[in-house]
Amino acid sequence: MLIPHDTRIALDVVVDLVNTAPERDGPGVDDRGDDGLGDVAALYAFVQKYNISDVGDLGEHDLNAVREVRDRFENVFAAPDARTAADLINRLVASAGTTPRLTDHDGYDWHVHYFAPGASVAEHLAADCGMALAFMIVAGEQERLRRCEAPGCGRAFVDLSRNRSRRYCDSRTCGNRLHVAAYRARRREAAG
Repeated sequence: MLIPHDTRIALDVVVDLVNTAPERDGPGVDDRGDDGLGDVAALYAFVQKYNISDVGDLGEHDLNAVREVRDRFENVFAAPDARTAADLINRLVASAGTTPRLTDHDGYDWHVHYFAPGASVAEHLAADCGMALAFMIVAGEQERLRRCEAPGCGRAFVDLSRNRSRRYCDSRTCGNRLHVAAYRARRREAAG
């Protein structure tokens, strides 16, 4: 699957944004009980981590708006089918007041920004990340928007494996943890 650079970055941003949400059923194995966007300083850190452009001063209003957008993106990852995901994405992108425009800033080649000039950080995320998810739906790849299958995890990820077989958010943590547990169980059974 060929994904343009700016779309790939937007997919990384939306996954990380969704994964800042506190776990709904209490803390899991990766201690996700706390909100990764607990305050305005955390929002600034998120914006800096992804070098999100055209963001001015941030406040509590911005934090609450980004949390709302995050919740809406969570619903896209939980959507049971492409039609439901498309409806959620359409509403999210429309609410952001998208204004597609070509740009080549900060050393990047030409790419499209979907947020309007002067947009809030929440509108920026809704527009650019929403369009990245829209491209996944258009490509018939909604099933690639997944949640980790490791017990107690449930983190979001985009499965970009060639054969759509990725099951865990991170093979080094969740995948290895389950493989080690299965190995130890087989050893106990063999010894037992």
